Amino acid sequence: MTVEALFGLSVLMSFLAYGIVTRLYIWPWLSAAPRDDALVALAAPHMSRFAGLSFLVPGVVSPTLSPQFAVPAAYGDLGAAILAVLTIWSLSARWSWAIAIAWVFNLWGSLDLLYAFYQGQIGARIGPGSLGAAYFIPTVVVPALLVTHGLMFWLLIGRTRS
Repeated sequence: MTVEALFGLSVLMSFLAYGIVTRLYIWPWLSAAPRDDALVALAAPHMSRFAGLSFLVPGVVSPTLSPQFAVPAAYGDLGAAILAVLTIWSLSARWSWAIAIAWVFNLWGSLDLLYAFYQGQIGARIGPGSLGAAYFIPTVVVPALLVTHGLMFWLLIGRTRS
């Protein structure tokens, strides 16, 4: 199997695993929780997206990793982490603009991850081996984050219960 096929299979298996966990364990709790509390729970994992800065650290990634991919992925993730903190803080404080910041975070975070996938596969066309130790970010972490973004969109569009 090629390295690209192994990468794709890893991403696919992560989506499958997170989909099953979401269906069996996460969604039942989220659907019963007040919307703001559910949004806080979904935004919480995104506070660790500062880990995307590792795309800029020599030795963690290969020197051949394209800056066309690494720079926007790293700083886009940092922005998402900051927005996740603001989202959690505002929702927990029940501020009037909390849902607006949740929308901003969810749009920014989703577009950042989708753009990184685009850049990795089509734009900069990075080789999975150039990710080095950061290989697990797009294959294990990103699918989980995209699932949480999808759930946040579902809650933001469909539920107004506080």
